[in-house]
Amino acid sequence: MASVADFAQAQQPVYHMERPAKTGLVDWLTTVDHKKIGILYGTAGLIYLLIGGLEALLFRLQLMKPDQNLFVGDTYNGLVTMHATTMVFLAVMPLIAAFSNYFVPLLIGARDVAFPRLNAFSWYTFLFGSLILNASILFAEFPAAGWTGYAPLTSRGAHPGMAIDFWWAGLTLLAVSSMVAGVNFVVTILNLRAPGMTLMRVPVLAWMMLVIQFLLAFSFPPVAVGLILLAFDRSFGTVFYQVNMGGDPQLWQHLFWLFGHPEVYVLILPSMGIVSEILPVFSRRPLFGQHAVIFSGIFIGFVGFGVWGHHMFTAGMGPIADAVFAATTAVIAIPTGVKIFNWLGTLWGGKLTFPVPMMFAISFIPMFTIGGLSGVMHANAPLDLQQHDSYFVVAHFHYVLVGGALQGLFAGLYFYFPKITGRMMSETLGKVHFWLFLIGSNLTFWPMHDLGNRGMPRRIYTYPADAGWNDDNYIATIGVFFMTAGILALVYNLLTSLKNGKVAGRDPWDANTLEWITESPPRVHNFDFTPVVFSERPLFDHKHTEGLEIPVPSQPEQIHMPSYSWKPLWVSTGALMVVLGLLMFTVVPFIWLLSLAGGVVIIGSVYAWVSEPV
Repeated sequence: MASVADFAQAQQPVYHMERPAKTGLVDWLTTVDHKKIGILYGTAGLIYLLIGGLEALLFRLQLMKPDQNLFVGDTYNGLVTMHATTMVFLAVMPLIAAFSNYFVPLLIGARDVAFPRLNAFSWYTFLFGSLILNASILFAEFPAAGWTGYAPLTSRGAHPGMAIDFWWAGLTLLAVSSMVAGVNFVVTILNLRAPGMTLMRVPVLAWMMLVIQFLLAFSFPPVAVGLILLAFDRSFGTVFYQVNMGGDPQLWQHLFWLFGHPEVYVLILPSMGIVSEILPVFSRRPLFGQHAVIFSGIFIGFVGFGVWGHHMFTAGMGPIADAVFAATTAVIAIPTGVKIFNWLGTLWGGKLTFPVPMMFAISFIPMFTIGGLSGVMHANAPLDLQQHDSYFVVAHFHYVLVGGALQGLFAGLYFYFPKITGRMMSETLGKVHFWLFLIGSNLTFWPMHDLGNRGMPRRIYTYPADAGWNDDNYIATIGVFFMTAGILALVYNLLTSLKNGKVAGRDPWDANTLEWITESPPRVHNFDFTPVVFSERPLFDHKHTEGLEIPVPSQPEQIHMPSYSWKPLWVSTGALMVVLGLLMFTVVPFIWLLSLAGGVVIIGSVYAWVSEPV
């Protein structure tokens, strides 16, 4: 019976690679290697996860007991706004980008993404956007309009300071980064698959990444338009959202939620893909109904563009619009249920083992199901009228994104860490992280269902002692301490395992897909020769099918990798200059010249980019 080592031995033809060597900081500043860019995204995501978690801990301390004054007014509102914005845009999304950048080319048998320099541009634009988004702290203020940024709370009259300007400017750059990445990965998955890898042989994780890239490419333009209109209102005195001057605040709601609800699926579908890769490995059987899992993900992505109005049942859209959005919201639960039963079918009768990735993957199923069931409730418009903007909705949202998306990403981190670093993470510390985080999540978010049903609204910084909310808020805050301890265990595990973890080898989990053929960590060019795929589980079939030959090319492949480049950084710097000039327009004379200079930098850098040898 063949082994991965046999395959590796066959993968030793002499190759030619055209790529000048770089070292140190210059290497990381100019890299276009999808794996290094993935590591950069992952590092940023983990840092912002800690920042967003700290913000949550601070405002939960304020709510731990009634009538406290630790953080009040706009300070509290700013913490809530930045916590939500940070966790969605700066923690979970870059962690997803880390997985897509690092593993999508490996999953499909490619050497890199379709447009490596565009990939580097996307990273730098994200980095600059995240820094601007947090830059208002330099002015001792946070944006305090809520992460949804509802007009007129974001108007110059309601927020005369600079915080909202930094908020829209940072989010605009993040939108550009996401749209560019979406186009890049759609082209990569559709065009760079290994020979024999038909669309139905593409791994489920890569399929879910393909679906979310379409969502990114088509859902971010509406919110980008909304942010540009907000910038015009604040910087140039237009009145797009000023109802007393003929504007329409509901315009922002439509533009935001036309992005915001597909964004929920951007956050959850990758974790569904990760779980779909992990469960078969540790169940020792194929994914039950793999094609159904793939098509249900496609259906979720498609219908996800038609449910945004359920966020606006209280906005007075009318009975026809309410009925349409109620129907689509109920329908989208069907493909989600299909996935859940497919995962259970995979586990049923399998030879189960329970390393840390499997524990997180299994716990994902009930945690996400709880969030999904409470979400289906809100397809009922009259019920939504009762629970809208209450803590019941907070519980629903966090069961989906913390119990679902974040736990799925943790499962993927423990599963793929050996491939990224060549070392295993500690199982003991991983299980400490798992139990602390799981217990903490339920202690924090389950009582919020009761708080919502008892009438506690979201985004309030204090409450009277006789409201009946004391015990639930106390328990919820204790839960945050459990979650914090779990995250600290993860950080310690990561740092110690990087240096002292057990050497992993190529395939420590006896896995199924192409990425486990490569070295750990993979070489710059991923594969010494192009793999040929014959099934949905190419590596598993190679290892466990008698007589299956390895297709080795008769002649060495000439491998060409794109050269390192400064141009993506230059173009992103130009974009940064443009938005800085626009957001400072009202407070610094002649700052508009910075935007003009940024435009010149972009044009010159793009010209140098396209003139650069491939």
